[in-house]
Amino acid sequence: MEYENDGDLQAIHDVVESNADKLDSSFAKILEQWLLKNCGELNPEEKEAIAGIVENLCLDIAYNLEKSANTIEIAITGLETVLQLRPRETLSQEWAQTLHNLGDVYRNRIVGDKADNLEKAIACYQQALTVRKFDAFPEDWAITQNNLGIAYHDRIKGEKAQNIEEAIACYQQALKVSLIEAFPIDWAITQSNLGNAYSDRIKGEKAQNIEEAIACYQQALTVRTFEAFPIDWAVIQNLIGNAYLDRIKGEKAQNIEEAIACYQQALTVRTFEAFPIDWAVIQNNLGIAYGDRIKGEKAQNIEEAIACYQQALTVRTFEAFPIDWSRTKNLIGNAYLDRIKGEKAQNSEEAIACYQQALTVRTFEAFPEDWADTQNNLGNAYRNR
Repeated sequence: MEYENDGDLQAIHDVVESNADKLDSSFAKILEQWLLKNCGELNPEEKEAIAGIVENLCLDIAYNLEKSANTIEIAITGLETVLQLRPRETLSQEWAQTLHNLGDVYRNRIVGDKADNLEKAIACYQQALTVRKFDAFPEDWAITQNNLGIAYHDRIKGEKAQNIEEAIACYQQALKVSLIEAFPIDWAITQSNLGNAYSDRIKGEKAQNIEEAIACYQQALTVRTFEAFPIDWAVIQNLIGNAYLDRIKGEKAQNIEEAIACYQQALTVRTFEAFPIDWAVIQNNLGIAYGDRIKGEKAQNIEEAIACYQQALTVRTFEAFPIDWSRTKNLIGNAYLDRIKGEKAQNSEEAIACYQQALTVRTFEAFPEDWADTQNNLGNAYRNR
């Protein structure tokens, strides 16, 4: 179909979209069998034409339909079959491209063990880089380096500190090619990813890592502006808010003001109506910032914190997001324990109730550290009762 339409992928997308209901668990196997059966007798040129169509079909299914475990599995099966049709010896660039795409899909896989899926993603990217070399294919090399960095940042196996170092190295490699003048969007994406890695970095001096993170986010914002990329801009505003909240250098009071301003900016785009889950995350973060705020009236800051947490809980319900719900319950318990306004006895009761609710999720067996933190908070509340 793509071949017949001069490379226009819209026809493929239209077919996929109109037949989305047929993409059930058996489709992946049918696609694999059809490919292997029908491509066996074709000449290399015809075989590659079909491989290209199927690869684009798989990517369309994976990323342009509603994401589900099933669509990702179809994409994996399809791309692994395409890989069989693209021998490295004769189609090295196409082989590497499919491996890169397969790495992306494994990184987003829902089925199976997440740690194993990330290992498969890393292996795919590393194989792709044996062809996508800096000297031969610098743009492709940089894209794969960036995605390999994401996989290392998310990696579960191995030592966390070293995984983050690997991620930072990959992003820095990618930035050798993804220059702002030539590839501003890719440059900004990698700067944002590098900021995330520095935010989470374990090695090095923490204060300096946070400074590096802030610098990267600010660089990304020179491209990901409110006018051009409002959704991405809001994401980075939230991230830079987190970095300012954790900042060690500079004046603490002013850092918290910067964090509050960033969160408030993010909320102009990440509204309850458009992005309820993200809105709740930012409301929760804003609550933390108001709880820590030094400037302004302390009593009013605590009221603002409580209001933000209560907003977050309209989305972070026990039924939908139990872990997030328990975190926010613990935080709102802290706010009630510190509350100045209202009746002290009632505030203590509210705090105790919040901690007890949080402990229904934060159990010793499932989350021992969080359980201990909330138990400690509950002890403080009973002591002040």
